[in-house]
Amino acid sequence: MTSLLVVGASSGIGLETVRRALSVGHRVRAFARRADAIAIEDAGLEKIVGDARAPADIDKALSGVEVVIETLGVSVGPREMLSGTDLFSKSTRVLVDAMARAGVKRLIAVTGLGAGDSRGHGGILYDNVMFPLVLKRVYEDKDIQEMIIRRSGLAWTIVRPGILTAGPATGAYRVLVEREDWRGGAISRADVADFLIRAAESEAYLGKTPVLVG
Repeated sequence: MTSLLVVGASSGIGLETVRRALSVGHRVRAFARRADAIAIEDAGLEKIVGDARAPADIDKALSGVEVVIETLGVSVGPREMLSGTDLFSKSTRVLVDAMARAGVKRLIAVTGLGAGDSRGHGGILYDNVMFPLVLKRVYEDKDIQEMIIRRSGLAWTIVRPGILTAGPATGAYRVLVEREDWRGGAISRADVADFLIRAAESEAYLGKTPVLVG
């Protein structure tokens, strides 16, 4: 049993990660601005309402934690397409500094296919249409996020899922660690959550940037 902090736990991959972690017996601290709205009741779950960009909130959430899983996301609308965001870089800077103060070493962070050196591996439509027209400005901030993590001195894993779906967990997804294997594809949020918990339970992916596809 491990004590996990899930940052961005109220929806999407974060919520699926909370569910998966509880199902296999971990203690989970679910951190989000709307953590009190999480419709899960479990003796192993603690819900903490807070802002991932607020150092005091993150400091409080880290007490007694062994592993941090960062699953922040944004809805990409016209504003984000044009102006981008700074959520990922600001929150990650706050998080890694707080982890250093607390002595928490293990960080698993979700970015996405197209972040950092995975850009250009998504396939023709993804790389030439979806990425430049929809995702480019948001992923500029994910690039900064990844750089902060790599330079943090933490025991990190950066997870880059392909196109996310609302499908069920299948367990049949692929974990592509080597750069020459990276490619585009879809994967359910539930399968991403399954991998995040696997990574939290193992040292196999330390310092790795696996791409996940179904």
